[in-house]
Amino acid sequence: MNRKGFTLVEIMIVVAIIALLAAIAIPNLLRARMTANEAAARATLRTMSTAAETYASAFNGTYPATEAAMTGSTPPFLNRAYCVATVSGYAYTCNWAGTGYTLTGAPANANSGTTTFTITTGGVLTPTGG
Repeated sequence: MNRKGFTLVEIMIVVAIIALLAAIAIPNLLRARMTANEAAARATLRTMSTAAETYASAFNGTYPATEAAMTGSTPPFLNRAYCVATVSGYAYTCNWAGTGYTLTGAPANANSGTTTFTITTGGVLTPTGG
């Protein structure tokens, strides 16, 4: 008899190799995604801080009291609202005052990042955790 095809053992070996490759690749992909989320969070906080500092320059040293003051002006200091929003796996909270601000970006879940970032008046970015 001349049969053509694969034996069960050959198929199981191929499946085992694919599973091994997946076990190696998936954690690396998740780690890369977390790193990208953290970089995006830092960039978002710096953008918000720059907008607040620009606002203060335009209004004689008075910082915005709300995010709406920066998104609602013409032209806007910020193109979108970030406070109380989740963007790229990070949730943002903001404390605006006429004398300064504190902006925080925290991971929305365990798979989106490990570091919480806070930026304060003057653009001082501080990482926590991670």
